Amino acid sequence: MSPIDAGTDVDQNVVLPLPYRIFVLFGLGILGWASNLHLLDALDVDVVQALDLRTVEDNAPVRLPLTQREHAGSSRTHTLIRTTYQVFLGYTAFCTASWMLFRFKTNGDPLLVDAYGHIPVITACFLFLIVLCPYDYFFKTERDKFVQAIRRCLFSSATTPILFSDVIFADIGTSYAKIFGDVWLSLCMVIPGNSLLNAPSPDGLARWVLPTIMSFPYFVRLRQCLIEYNLPTNESRRPFFNAIKYGTAFPVIFLSAAQRIVVVDIIDQQGEDAAKQPWHGEHRLFRLWLLAVFVNSAYSFWWDITNDWGFDLLKPDPSQSTQRVLPKRLLIPQMNYGTPLITPRRSTDVSPTDEFSSNHSSAPFHHQKGSSLTLNGMNGVVSHHRRNSSSSASTHAHSHSHSQRQKHPYGLRSMLLYPLTVYPLLIFLNLILRMSWSVKLSSHLHSVRDGSVAVFWLEVAEIVRRWLWVFIRVEWEVVKRVQSAPIVERVVKVEFDEQSGEVEEVVYEELDTRAAARTVLPDA
Repeated sequence: MSPIDAGTDVDQNVVLPLPYRIFVLFGLGILGWASNLHLLDALDVDVVQALDLRTVEDNAPVRLPLTQREHAGSSRTHTLIRTTYQVFLGYTAFCTASWMLFRFKTNGDPLLVDAYGHIPVITACFLFLIVLCPYDYFFKTERDKFVQAIRRCLFSSATTPILFSDVIFADIGTSYAKIFGDVWLSLCMVIPGNSLLNAPSPDGLARWVLPTIMSFPYFVRLRQCLIEYNLPTNESRRPFFNAIKYGTAFPVIFLSAAQRIVVVDIIDQQGEDAAKQPWHGEHRLFRLWLLAVFVNSAYSFWWDITNDWGFDLLKPDPSQSTQRVLPKRLLIPQMNYGTPLITPRRSTDVSPTDEFSSNHSSAPFHHQKGSSLTLNGMNGVVSHHRRNSSSSASTHAHSHSHSQRQKHPYGLRSMLLYPLTVYPLLIFLNLILRMSWSVKLSSHLHSVRDGSVAVFWLEVAEIVRRWLWVFIRVEWEVVKRVQSAPIVERVVKVEFDEQSGEVEEVVYEELDTRAAARTVLPDA
């Protein structure tokens, strides 16, 4: 069958060939990361602190401003967000100009697509050279951070703790596994003799190159888990079971590549018409592939809910949880790197902490509003945080009402930083997209008519799923860090709860924030 007779896929490849679809997907990733940073900051999460995004270590005493507008990490966070959006806009402008030139030259003619196939190739080479450019042009700081993150993920020492930002980066890489495979297909399509209108069908050992490339991001993440598991400071088996989760992706990928054996056997036994059918349940390799898809999807979904997000929904016995019970919204205490994990609410109302400070001025961690504190590995303070109130940057919220110790709803957890309705929706979407993602890792689906169209939208859906996943994953890491800080001192105060109209005891806890690590913490 000639490329022009291939139907819908050719129509799509004339308008948006595979290399440009790859550009679109990478652009969505940049936009997703920028919006992750932006929305987390809007939700008062200090993403610079939570994601360990600092490039300069500073162990000197840090001046901790107590006024709400002087948050130490605010300017750095806003600069990071603004620059990431600028990178996205620059990338989009360049790729769009390249695509418009390609469309102008081909004018919708399938016969001209291969003649001008060098345009996306030159575009990709130029983008690659920009990333590696040693000169101070085109966002050099951001490019250097990107390259350093890749180096840490690929070549980090087996004795070096894994940064949380590298975990997020490598997990995003697994969502691009199929896209990395598409990069290889694009290279094959621009080789003289092949066509951008149809993906080539590799034979012999060449057919194992694509699944090997697709499996590489999972190998990187698996290696990170094994490094965490073998660290001398690790006492948990969770990194090992997490490594198993990434290992379940390999059978899906390689059994998919083996489906050509299924097709050959079906042709020999039943003819070519039977081989064109999408279902071959009578063949053992096909059934093994389905089993691998189910195991990978179910295990990954369970791990997301239970370990990456810290929910009790799928835990065998959530009553055994050792989490510190905090039934209300909270602000996270100051850590010893200069900024809080959760920044103060922007409000002009007097906070409960201010009332507490005035009534207990003799306590060592109370300060007058507008003053400042030198923080050098000192302890943080957690105090009550109410709706429509704000706390200063030196005292961050966390309250415990003895009268309100109750099980958290929907099988979630006691610390929730986002609106409650968000969580059931994200759990449902994660389940659906997890199932479709395992199927998408199957390279043999390209052989189905319109397969590349469906796979492209599945790739978009996976990027959206990962974008949503980041919000809850970062939230859970922040919660674990504050839960890991030991309590140094407690002070009890009687307060009036405006919502319930009752008087309650609130425990203000001083936490030893020096215990909070910068690396990924084990689940409680």
